[in-house]
Amino acid sequence: QVELETSGGGSVQAGGSLRLSCATGGYIFANCLGWFRQAPGKEREGVAAVVIDGTTKYADSVQGRFTISKDSVKNTLYLEMSRLEPEDTAMYFCAADPYRPLAVASVPHYNYWGQGTQVTVSS
Repeated sequence: QVELETSGGGSVQAGGSLRLSCATGGYIFANCLGWFRQAPGKEREGVAAVVIDGTTKYADSVQGRFTISKDSVKNTLYLEMSRLEPEDTAMYFCAADPYRPLAVASVPHYNYWGQGTQVTVSS
């Protein structure tokens, strides 16, 4: 069941940037908000997460290139992606979990999900 609304995907060349947005509604106050991605034939993997106190966590593959943030006034979660690589090509999903701690933020068993947005990076 889709609870969140994801947008901002597209096609870019390697080295480019994109910003993904996720309209979260009241879930902006969930303990954990995360971004995941899934490439064809691969498992869904955690990309970045932020907990209610603002602490963030990133996958090693995106550390230093991606930034997760949230706007509690606009009820929106963001993922700023820079220096994109072809390996970043995937469907990207946002997710919310009222109780998930940051330690397990990368495990894709969240309560609420967005519908996904495609990111394609060409070399």
